[in-house]
Amino acid sequence: MAFVLELQSSSSQFYLRNCIAGIAREFGIPADIVQSRGTLSCAFASDHPDLEACIAAIAERLPASWHLSGSRHYEKEGEPRALPELIDAPPLGLGLCPSCQKELFDPSSRRYYYPFTHCAQCGGQYAFFEASPYTRANSAFSYVRPCAACESEQETHGRREKDHLNSCHACGVPVRLESGGHERYANDAGSFRTMFEVAAKAVKDDKSLLVKTTMGYRRFQQSAAGLQNPVMLMIDAGKITDNLALIGEEFNALLGIERPVLHVAVKSAALQSVVGRTADVKYPDEGFTILLATELQRLGVAYVFYEETDAQCEAELRMEYDLELSAQSDQRLFINKDVRFVAAGERVSFPLRMMPASQTLGMAHGLVGVPEGGSVLFDRPEHFDSVTVENAVVLEGETEEQWHTHQRPAAQDEASFMSVVAEHGLFGHKCVGAHFDEEPSFLYYDGRRVIRIVPPIAFTPEGLLAKIASLREGSDRLVQNFQSRLPGAYERLEALQARSAPTLFEAAAAVLELEEESFAGISKAALGYYGKGGVQVDTHVKDNRFDHAAFLASLVSYRLAGVETEMIAYSIFESFGDYFNDLMQQIKEKTKSEHFILCGTGFAQQSLFSRMQRNLKATPPRMNINYPIGRENAVVGCVYL
Repeated sequence: MAFVLELQSSSSQFYLRNCIAGIAREFGIPADIVQSRGTLSCAFASDHPDLEACIAAIAERLPASWHLSGSRHYEKEGEPRALPELIDAPPLGLGLCPSCQKELFDPSSRRYYYPFTHCAQCGGQYAFFEASPYTRANSAFSYVRPCAACESEQETHGRREKDHLNSCHACGVPVRLESGGHERYANDAGSFRTMFEVAAKAVKDDKSLLVKTTMGYRRFQQSAAGLQNPVMLMIDAGKITDNLALIGEEFNALLGIERPVLHVAVKSAALQSVVGRTADVKYPDEGFTILLATELQRLGVAYVFYEETDAQCEAELRMEYDLELSAQSDQRLFINKDVRFVAAGERVSFPLRMMPASQTLGMAHGLVGVPEGGSVLFDRPEHFDSVTVENAVVLEGETEEQWHTHQRPAAQDEASFMSVVAEHGLFGHKCVGAHFDEEPSFLYYDGRRVIRIVPPIAFTPEGLLAKIASLREGSDRLVQNFQSRLPGAYERLEALQARSAPTLFEAAAAVLELEEESFAGISKAALGYYGKGGVQVDTHVKDNRFDHAAFLASLVSYRLAGVETEMIAYSIFESFGDYFNDLMQQIKEKTKSEHFILCGTGFAQQSLFSRMQRNLKATPPRMNINYPIGRENAVVGCVYL
């Protein structure tokens, strides 16, 4: 008999699978580990004397993950006879596992306060690799010779078996702290701890600190002032729920091995006065950030702010080291009850190896999909040498370079739609759905190709007020009343007409007189509405296209009627939800499609997604799971278009 531990996991990456395999190898227990769609099944030799200790180690050392949703165990026939193999998977940018975090703060370990600490299945490894295959020789660590102890770990069953970037204080990378023309170096446990103490004290004293982390450059500050796209780093886990209003799934995801950025509601009134009702938040992930956060917590700091940046960023203090790295953007996770998906970001989603094989090279947003053996590897183009393919599909506007004699362009909405088909293996099935990223479009997959049924139309601001005034009888009076009764909003919309490339949601935010003129600004306003229902915003189509002028005229009408801003903002997404549902249902009926598909970053909005869930309850839509629902997913779609 075999003892089976079965985990429900939506991840197509192998870090959880290899973590369990590594523990089984460490205990010398034969096991068969199979990762399939939605399931990670681990069958262990039940007669092994160390099985109980091995299972206990898995329970203690397997990191939390937002991909894990449940588990069970049972016995079955057939005894495994061999140790499980480690899958040679691409390196990722993950948080630290529980064992590595423990080692980081153990004074007796060789990696006490060593910020480059990680094991084979965790940590910020991806940024240091320069080419495929992902070996030490193809990384920035090729110049750092591992000591005898680190070499032994790489060859021994355990957490660091086949860890290509293994290092410690004895063979590691020195770090310098620059401030006011002075430099301080750290190359052992004592000097590293002192360095992080000094850096934390400076941040607490309202100084800016630029750190070259193992994930890329981050600028840390006590406040968000002057930061572009600031993220609030929650330092003290015990105080997270004092400051943030989180559901259980959000709290667990925040502390999971992927360490995503979440957009959540702010609970503390004091914090609301600083960041507003919602904020992007994250928990410390890699060595540099964890050590800095630890010292800040000792100083009584519960949170700080950071932004992803580059080496040119100005700061009062700089923490640097002499290794080249290639940073990825943070993974931004969306959670709505039991639904979780990646809204944006490269980290953890890429590099990715995916089936089925294809002879098409795809390129989108600085990523490529390259056929390799019986699969496709998605990564950055600089990590590959020349490859032989039959054709290439490149996202429109990505590059003017001709990569292949048989090269054709792809639109973002078509490629995003196809990426969902590919991830869920819906080849040959009829699918209908929508793409939403500022502008809506509706698409149909007939089992062979993607067809735009209702294409997106670019928002054009020229003559916008005149278009609203000529919509129908009486519209001219609407614009006159708008100008006389809401002069501030009128002037903002009038000024927007002269801007080069504003979006529809920037125009809508101008009508609502929001401080943040963007999709995000309207989304934040919508989250401030606590009613049970909204008003109907005009989202009808004209000549098979979305009518921008009618949409904005509807917002103007509600503002003149005295409807509160938060209610109008909420109603925008509620109405869009009904609009998407109505057209998708009509297309589904006409095409006899089997599945609904949603893609595009616009669907990562709580009010809109909740409406879509309600409307499509009978036939839940398919969406991307392992890579973002918009932008970056296009590289996957390009390969399979």
